[in-house]
Amino acid sequence: MEFKIKTIEEWQKVIDVILPKLEHPLLLLKGNLGAGKTTFTQFLLKNLGSKDEVSSPTYALVNEYHSPKGNIFHFDLYRLNSVEEVYDIGIEEYLDNCYLCIIEWPEIFEDNLADLPHHTLEIDSDGVERILNFT
Repeated sequence: MEFKIKTIEEWQKVIDVILPKLEHPLLLLKGNLGAGKTTFTQFLLKNLGSKDEVSSPTYALVNEYHSPKGNIFHFDLYRLNSVEEVYDIGIEEYLDNCYLCIIEWPEIFEDNLADLPHHTLEIDSDGVERILNFT
């Protein structure tokens, strides 16, 4: 499913379509720096009823948020260099104990997630608009 957006307000329209289709507890977010991965996460969590302030987990590696449906873990694997480092942060425990896990920059660990049901949102920007592909 593809979306094209030009304004921050249009993120809500994307969430309105994606949220009912979000069937799996794992969401992989792909895109260049500044593409909008964290902005998407902010809109998503707000729509899931979270009152928590959402920020990029770049330096913390994982942020925990709360929603009426359960815990949401938001990962950023950008700074990690190996699969072992991903395991060292205890990702398996997070995956087993959440309502939703959102992983930015999943590429380093993606092969290890292949057997888990998940959705992927790829965000690309040409400087004028963002193109989002949700699978």
